[in-house]
Amino acid sequence: MKLLLLLTLFVLFGWGMTMLASGRVAVNGPGPANAAKATLAGGCFWCLEKPFAQLDGVLGVTVGYTGGRSTNPTYEDYAAAGHIEAVEIVFDPQRISYPELLDVFWRQIDPTDPDGQFADRGRAYSTAIFYHDEEQRQLAEKSKEALAQRGVFTKPIVTPIVPAQTFYPAEEYHQAYYRKNPLRYKFYRAGSGRDRFLAEVWGTEGKTWSERELRERLTPLQYRVTQQDGTEPAFANEYWDNKREGIYVDIVSGEPLFSSRDKYDSGTGWPSFSRPLVKENIVERKDRRLFQVRTEVRSRQADSHLGHVFPDGPPPTGLRYCINSAALRFIPREELAAAGYGEFSHLFE
Repeated sequence: MKLLLLLTLFVLFGWGMTMLASGRVAVNGPGPANAAKATLAGGCFWCLEKPFAQLDGVLGVTVGYTGGRSTNPTYEDYAAAGHIEAVEIVFDPQRISYPELLDVFWRQIDPTDPDGQFADRGRAYSTAIFYHDEEQRQLAEKSKEALAQRGVFTKPIVTPIVPAQTFYPAEEYHQAYYRKNPLRYKFYRAGSGRDRFLAEVWGTEGKTWSERELRERLTPLQYRVTQQDGTEPAFANEYWDNKREGIYVDIVSGEPLFSSRDKYDSGTGWPSFSRPLVKENIVERKDRRLFQVRTEVRSRQADSHLGHVFPDGPPPTGLRYCINSAALRFIPREELAAAGYGEFSHLFE
């Protein structure tokens, strides 16, 4: 796998690379004179890969296993041999520095948890910074100390800084999982509690999606509704009269929000629901715009503006969640399992 990674980088960048013990990568031809390598562990390696892969100056990210006693571990036996999930990052230090990578790293993890990360428990999902030379060790210690002094976390920072060991790339189906299975990836991040924790600690800094990514992925109307608190036209939107069975998820994050079993015709021209599918994924806020006080509804993980909730709905809740179609994506019942939402299939049996 390491040879495959090097060949891939050679094809993409036209460079010949030789891995050195210090963690540097000597590069021939166009490109940086010395690429560098960083190895970081932060729980599920799927969740740690994307934040680094999308950074300018990062040349490649590989997910894998390190820190254990065995050679060539697999997904079935790495934990038993003491390995932990990690990412190996090849980067151009002229475009992005090691401290900048560490700054991104801290914003992806809970560095106060010694026993795993979020829903994933055990040493295999613990955090660590694996330094490749003395310079990286000193920079990592300085970064860790600076984080502690900022007082972002009330508990001690326990992420260890240890010498790098042999890194073993994980199986191919684990690589670039966020691209191969985007819906499952988003759902896993949300369900694990990682995004919720990061949003609570870092606010908008903990968001998974950049503005550029959102503008590329969303239509102008979807962006205006979810990111700028807009409202789409009544009776001229995608789901106001949709009667198919299935669930509605956040257009940005994919977190499950509402079910067709709770959808009803309110006569308003917007999708209306009597209750959320997953209550924890809904956040309510006071909205004092338009010279009145209303209750705004937002998604927890993506912080998307969804609509408003009113106390004029049908029994048994008496509530009307008036939601913009542009903030939603509909998953038909027959596609739930394939889309990664199989746990909700039983609702329609």
